[in-house]
Amino acid sequence: MDFGRLPDISKVNFSLPEDHAATAQVLARAQRPTKPSLYLGCPTWVNKNWLGSYYPSGAPDNQLLYWYSRQFNTLEMNTTHYRIPDLATVHKWKQAVPSGFTFCPKLPQIISHDQLLQNAGEPTQRFCEAILELGEALGMAFLQLPPFFGPEDFDILQRFLEQFPAEVPLAVEFRHPDWFKAGPRQEEAFQLLEERQMATVLTDVAGRRDALHMRLTAPVAMIRFNGHGLHPTDYTRLTDWAERLHQWLEQGLHTVYFFMHQQEILHAPPALEFLMDQLQQRTSLALPRPQKLQQYIQGQLF
Repeated sequence: MDFGRLPDISKVNFSLPEDHAATAQVLARAQRPTKPSLYLGCPTWVNKNWLGSYYPSGAPDNQLLYWYSRQFNTLEMNTTHYRIPDLATVHKWKQAVPSGFTFCPKLPQIISHDQLLQNAGEPTQRFCEAILELGEALGMAFLQLPPFFGPEDFDILQRFLEQFPAEVPLAVEFRHPDWFKAGPRQEEAFQLLEERQMATVLTDVAGRRDALHMRLTAPVAMIRFNGHGLHPTDYTRLTDWAERLHQWLEQGLHTVYFFMHQQEILHAPPALEFLMDQLQQRTSLALPRPQKLQQYIQGQLF
């Protein structure tokens, strides 16, 4: 994730902002789940640098999703941003992962960036039909708006979201800085998401602290975290996130999706393991920790 990345973070205030006033109201209206769900993972699964550590040495490309899904229980699926998958591909993805694993596919750029949500009915339908084939493995799709798509485009966003298939769970990531300035358009956008039972994405990145708007519009939190190679600030920030997520869970949050972005993918598993430990200390909700694997023996899967 290059959005908001800085070469020098020495002067960045990484403190989490206070919640938006409406967040507590959204959580208070939500029916409390018997047990909330935690999904923590990475943005990609073809992580060749994990071969010999989190993936077995010699594992072929067509088995990397299988191994990834034995380490984490969710995936921020950036591959769908570049092309709409065919049904055969989706079925392969679904068959590769265990029960309880969820995919969070990003809407294709042809919809969000090329056509700017306009005249996008046909690709949107194809995308939604494809990912619905994931069945219970479909977590939440997310729409990443371009940095130049601002509040003046609200009417376009409204039309698109009102026509978006209700059976596909969706979160929206705002990037234009004007979305984060208090005003009628900002509130209209968040209210629209509330009415449609759609979530907002919280982007934790050094150069765009405004993107941490801390405004939940559904009892679901999707966080995209940009770390700095296990720098001490990564651990401080993750500790703060564990505390905030604990507070939200106490208030009625249903689901957490937390995605770890690191420039070096080998840094992602230990960072997520640290967050898992911090969450378990506060909530008693436990997730299996990523484990380094033994040498891969050809044919052991079958």
